[in-house]
Amino acid sequence: MSEVAFADGARVRIVDLGKPGHVRTPQYVRGKVGVIERFGGTYENPEDRAYGRGRGTAVQLFRVRLRQRDIWPDYPGCEADTLEIEIYEHWLRPEPTGEAQ
Repeated sequence: MSEVAFADGARVRIVDLGKPGHVRTPQYVRGKVGVIERFGGTYENPEDRAYGRGRGTAVQLFRVRLRQRDIWPDYPGCEADTLEIEIYEHWLRPEPTGEAQ
């Protein structure tokens, strides 16, 4: 197995790759900043498989924790509420230290 792309606790931005159709990265988290909760393993790229492009390339999966208010600014719940979502590495970029946006 290759080296893990992100360490637990690393800040990352979920980028918008502009991919239409069947992808596992919802629009509402694209562009948002979160923290790697944990590494989830390496799998065939489900986006390749969904479109019948043969065997997909191997990609790493990460559980990313985001603050609810960073996703939805008008979120009425507790300030500490979070959402955890599994995102493949090609949708993630390192984010400099600072406040999540």
